[in-house]
This record gives sequence, structure tokens and C-alpha cells, in this order.
Amino acid sequence: MRPLGSGSRVSTNGEISLAKAGYALTLPTTLSEKQILCRASFIGPARISLLQWPAVQLQNSSQEFHRNSGLLDGGLIILALFVLITALINRNATYVLFATWLLVNLRMGALSAGWDTQWLGRAVPQDVLMLGRPVTIAAYNMLTITWFRTLFRDDLAKVGYTFLLRFAQWTCVPLLLMSVLLSYKSFLPIMWVATALNIVVLVFYLGRILIQTRSRVALLYSASIGITLLASFYEVLSAAMGFKGLIGAVNSVTAALSSTLLAALAIAEQMRLEHNQRLEAQAELEHTYEAMPIGLFTLDLHGRFLSANPALLTMLDLKTMPDEPNVWGQYFNEGAWTQLSHLVTTQTDGELELKGRETPKGDSRHFMVKATLAHGKIEGLLQDVTEQSRATEDLRFMANNDPLTKVFNRRGIEKVLDRAIRQMAEGEPLALAYLDLDRFKLINDLFGHTAGDEVLKQVCERITKLLTGSQQVGRVGGDEFIIVLPDTTMQLAAWICRGIVDSICTAPFRVGDKAFQVRGSIGLIEVGPDMQIKDIVSTADRACRDAKSGHHEGLVVYEKNAIAFSEREAELRLVERLSSSTATEGLFLEMQPIMSLTAPHESLNFEVLLRMRNYDGSVMPAGSIIAAAENSGRIGVIDRWVLSTTLAWIDTHYARLTRTQFVCMNLSGASLNDERFVQDAFVMLAKNMHIAGRLCVEITESVALHDLENTRRFIDKVRSYGVKVALDDFGAGYTSFSYLKELPADLLKIDGSFIVNMNAHPANVAIVEAIVNLARNLGMKTIAEWAEDNATVETLAEIGVDYVQGYAVARPQSPENLLMAASSASFIQDEQLVHFVHMLGKSANTLAQIDLLDQIIFKKPH
Repeated sequence: MRPLGSGSRVSTNGEISLAKAGYALTLPTTLSEKQILCRASFIGPARISLLQWPAVQLQNSSQEFHRNSGLLDGGLIILALFVLITALINRNATYVLFATWLLVNLRMGALSAGWDTQWLGRAVPQDVLMLGRPVTIAAYNMLTITWFRTLFRDDLAKVGYTFLLRFAQWTCVPLLLMSVLLSYKSFLPIMWVATALNIVVLVFYLGRILIQTRSRVALLYSASIGITLLASFYEVLSAAMGFKGLIGAVNSVTAALSSTLLAALAIAEQMRLEHNQRLEAQAELEHTYEAMPIGLFTLDLHGRFLSANPALLTMLDLKTMPDEPNVWGQYFNEGAWTQLSHLVTTQTDGELELKGRETPKGDSRHFMVKATLAHGKIEGLLQDVTEQSRATEDLRFMANNDPLTKVFNRRGIEKVLDRAIRQMAEGEPLALAYLDLDRFKLINDLFGHTAGDEVLKQVCERITKLLTGSQQVGRVGGDEFIIVLPDTTMQLAAWICRGIVDSICTAPFRVGDKAFQVRGSIGLIEVGPDMQIKDIVSTADRACRDAKSGHHEGLVVYEKNAIAFSEREAELRLVERLSSSTATEGLFLEMQPIMSLTAPHESLNFEVLLRMRNYDGSVMPAGSIIAAAENSGRIGVIDRWVLSTTLAWIDTHYARLTRTQFVCMNLSGASLNDERFVQDAFVMLAKNMHIAGRLCVEITESVALHDLENTRRFIDKVRSYGVKVALDDFGAGYTSFSYLKELPADLLKIDGSFIVNMNAHPANVAIVEAIVNLARNLGMKTIAEWAEDNATVETLAEIGVDYVQGYAVARPQSPENLLMAASSASFIQDEQLVHFVHMLGKSANTLAQIDLLDQIIFKKPH
């Protein structure tokens, strides 16, 4: 019972020493025939076996054992490095994972064979060794499952049961932690259970994958993993159960070698498949390159062609690519190479449209180029977009040009004008002309639009012949044109416009066997740098209207300081003012007396007139206010203010207006057709029923006849409140006596154009007399406007006009002056007219004179 020695993985003493994968006991010759008692303790399943060796033979066997283990280590490590380098070159994460798995598989084999105490011929420190064994086992489990999932990612999606593999993966994480934290003895049972579960899961998946796929790569990978798992499982069972038959042949070492070999074969097969796929892809790419209908090319950095597909050769009219130096620029317009170089150096993915060289026929094709700079070469594609470019040009032409005359349309000429205005910053002069054809409508009406269209074409031809350089003409209406004259002085512009007017007016326009004479009027303006396009055009249009209406021989010129510009600016400021929330600020009323010619001293009637005070205190006339209000769409606001202010003033001074039978107030056509204003007016009249009888609403004749039914409804409604109605400017519009009987008006206001200087025009006297007789027969009173002198008033009285209004009687007065007067005749300043009016009041006629407006009886004295 004398102890001979003891040993463990940590240390040995006595006659016990480490040898191969176990221990050696050196026996003295005196004990060679004695019985020896051995005691062993193991962590995990194990069996002890003893062999007697001669010392020399054991030494030789140990050297052979360590040499073989080193060779196996080196071989597997070289294989792992090869796979790792291949993975890095091909940037394949799967191969990196496989290389890692090979190294861990190598350590698992070393652990099984007992040579894990060394690494490439060097001893592993005991503390590292004891920690490395459980970590190696846990890492092997984790890497095997991870590699399995990576290899069969696509197949696993078809197999299903993903929760099993997910469970197996999650067991590896706590297993790795326990390999570090627990002792080896405590870790082994947990490791066996986890390994058994993982083996069952992987075998289940392998079986289903092999059933569903017949890939050799999958089969080899499956065999590789299966051998490793089964060998490890068998080795544990043989150690636990004491199997002897295959324990030497089937263990982790043979499993590592076999699985590594099979995995290497699988990788080789996969590489072969990938190589074949690359060849097929390359062949398909070459076929596509040759058959592609889009031109593909490669250039060097000097613009020389390195390659080109057949489609590109066809586009460039080449059968084959010439052998001599063949450069990009020789096939396209000048500067094409510079444009392409700029494109590829400034943009990663840009495109460029180029124009090809002109053919002997004089035409050229258009190409779209997309190119990029890659690996010191220019790779790109070329498309023939000739038809597309022509279609785009046609669309652009249609968008900016008149389809009939081919000159610019409004949109196109405004672009030209905008560009010319920007160039004015460089000090260049700019003029703009507005042309209107005066007799063109007759051609369309009498001979049809076909003849009119032909005349328009000839007009544009004549205009274009007189324009040079950047001067352009555009058609902006049926027979209206704008001519932009950049870099042109006003003297030269006026000379050109005079030539255009003469060219249009002097020679007739021939269409077939017919000849048409057309006149043209032009408004020419000098454009300032701070003017807006809409203001420029509207001012030129105004000048054109002046040219049409005046005696200017068809041409009116507005230079920069012309009064028309200041008037236009004032009008725009007024429009802006009326468009604001303070539109009625500055408005006030004046009143012009209307004198009775039957009882001039017995009535005080008048018309309210709208005025506006400017910010500088000056007074603005009503015409400008009304025009600006209509242009800004605010006329309803103005009419509401006038109506409410007039009613309020009458209500306030009702007691002092005992001789007032009517107070006239104009109503614009826009307000009459504004349903909201009409309803508001009815509400105001309903609230002022007691004074509504003093109000007389004037409706312009042309507005009344525009919508007869609507006008009749309005008249009937306001008369129901007691309001009187007058037809204003009667005779100036499109008067038709058949309409007059349809409108129940109380008064007719004869247009002033018949009254001014009527004694010098007998026809006017006859017209006025006819209107008076007509009104009398229809039960209406008449008012003559614009009576400016004594003789006119006397003639009107003789004809039988009931009331007269004009400067001969009185100019517009302030409301305070009206309240201080006894009658409308009180304002007369001319002594001769005063005497005539006095004689009217002393007429010998003693018959009662009944004013039908208010049924008041006036008796004239004897």
C-alpha cells in the first residue's frame, strides 16, 4: 500500500507523469510482477484502461502521437485560413463563419483525442485550458446552429417550424454564459442536455431539407454537420455505457476530419456552381450587350472609344468600329466632348442631350447620353431621341406660338418681354407696341373665318419683314398683336411702327380673287425698368385705343414721362386702395341740382355724385373711382356705401327737404347683377320705408336691356318700396322703343350727347323732341343732362322737357349748400337765365300743373 504517485490535468507527482492523452506510471523492476491498485475519479462518463509498454516504445508512441496531432492541427488551420482568405476576397460572410467553425471543430477533436493541452506544438497554460474546454463546447454548439441557419436560410423558410430553430439558438446564449461562470463538473450535465436538444432539432431540419431539396451542396453540408453531431453523440454514449467496438474508430477526431472533408467538398461544389452561374451571367450579359437596342459604350479619359455595341455603331452609321483613333467628338456637334467630361466629373448619374453631325441633306439627329466615371473609364449609354426631341420642340412651339400665324402667342411674347426687361439692367432701351386691326371683324362676318385667317397670316408676314434682330411679334387676341422692340430707341421704334401701319393700310390683302382693305392702329410706349408686364401691356393697349379714336394717323407714342403713365399709375393705386379693407375711406358725396322747367321755384331735386379725397387732399372724379372699382371687383362695396349714406342723409334732413320730390342715385350694372348687393339694397329700403319715396334709382339703358327680365324684377321690387326709377343715358346705347314699354320707369334721362350744343345740330333737337313725346305718351317725365348754356335751356323748355341738369343751372354742390337753398333755381348765376326762369314761373297758363311724381298741385298765377 505504498503510494507510487498521483496526477491530474493540473499537476503530477511521484512516478505518475502525463503521456499522450493520459498518464504514465514508471515502475521499478522490483515491482514489475506485483499487483498495483489504481484509483481514478472522473468528471462525466469515462472508463479506465491500462496498457503495459516498454519505456522506449512508449516514448516513441508519444512522439508519434504529438507529431500527428500537430500535423492535424496545421492541416485544418491551413484549410481554415484558405477558406477565410477566400471569404475575404469574395466578401462572403458565410465562408468567414465556416472558417471559424473549422477552428472550433479542430479544438473539439483535440479535446476528444486528448491533445487539446497543446496548440501547434506549444503547451496551453492550465488555467486557459480549463476555461477553454467548456467555452469551446458552448461555442461549437452556437457556431454549428448559426452556420446551419446561414447555409439553409432559403430552405428553412420552406420547411417551416421556425420556432424550433429559434429555441435552439436561444439556448446557446445561456450555455455560453454558464461555460464561463460554472465549474466544469457543474457545466457538463447542462451541456449534455442542451447538446441533445440541439441535435434533435438539427436532425429534424436536416431530414426535412433533404426531402425537399436534392442539391448536392445541401447534401454535402448536411452530411458534414450530421457526422459531427452523431460522432459526438456516439462518443458520449460509448464513454457512458462502456462500448468498445467503435470507440477507437468513431470519435471527435475522425468526425472532425470527415466533416471538414465533406464541408470542403461542399464549398468546392458551391464554388463550381457559382462559377458556372457567373459564366452563364457573363454570357447572358454579353448577349444582352450585343442585342441591346440602346447604344452602350466605354471611353477612356481622352474620349477614345474602347468598346461599343452594335446598336451604338448603327446610331453612328458605322458597320464596325474603326481601328484608327476613334474619338467621341467626331460624331457629335462641337463641344460635345467638353459637355460629356463636365457631366461625368460633376454628376454621379447625369444625362445630356447632344446633337449629331449634320448629314449631307442638312438635317441632324438628337441623342440622349447617360454616363458615369468608373475605374478610370467613362461608361455610358446613348439613345436616339430625334423623334422625341422633335415632338418636344413641336409642343414647345405650340405652347409659345400661335398655331395659325406661327408668331408668338401671349405666353410666348410675355416670355420675350420678360427677358427684354431683365436685359434693361444693362442700360438697353426697350419699347413695346400694341397693334389692333380696325376693320378685321367685317372680313370674318362677310367672307368667313377662312378669309380672315389668311388675312391674319399676311399681316404677320408684313410685320415680320419690318422687324430685325431680337424684335418679335406676338398675337394676343383675334386681331390684336404685341410687338417687343428691345435695344431700340423710341425714334427708331416709332419709325418701325409707322412703317407697319403704312404696310397694313396702303396695300390690300388678297385672298383668292378678293382684295381686303384693313386699317391698323398702334400704341407705342417706352418701357421703364421698374414696370410690371401687365402694366406695360395695359398701358400700350390704352395708347392703342387713343390711336383708334383720335386723329393720330394710326399711331400714338407714350414716352417715359407721358401723362398716360402717371394716369395709369394713379389708376393702379386707386384699384389697390379700393381692394383693401378701407375701400370707403375718403369717399364723400356732392349733389347737383335738377331744375323743373314747369315750376322751377317750387322744387329742390338733385342727383348725388360720388367723390373721393386723395391722401394729399385733392378730389378724385367719379369716373376714375367707378372704373377702378369695376376693375377691382369692389363696385358693390361702393354702391352699398352710396345707398346707405344717401338714405341716412335724407333721413337726417327729412324735415328740411319739403320741396324735394326725388334724389337720383346711379346704380352700376355690376351691382344690379350682384344678387348679394340686390338683397342688401332691399333690406336697406325696407328699413327706410318712410323716406324711400324720395329716392330715385338710375339704371343705365344698356345695362337694363342686357337682362330685361332681371331688370324688370328689380324695378318692380324697388317700386314696391316707393322708390322711383330712371333710365339713364337714354338714346346713347342700342335703344329699341319696343323694349321701353317693358320697363315701368318713372323718368327718362336723355343722354347728354344730344343736349350739348343741340342748337347747332337740328337733328339732335328733333331726336330730343321725339324722346320727350314718347316719354309723355308712356307716362314718364324727362330729364335733360349736360345743359351748359342759356339757349339750350330755352330750347329744352320749348320742346317740353320736364327737368334740366347741367352747369347752366348749377355745378355739383356740397350737401350743406343744398339744405340752404329754396329751390334748384336758387343756384343759377347767369342773369339772363335767371330772367328766363322767372318768366317760366309767370306763365299766363292758369291750368293746374300736376306733377305726377308726387301728386302735388302747383297753380301758376295770372
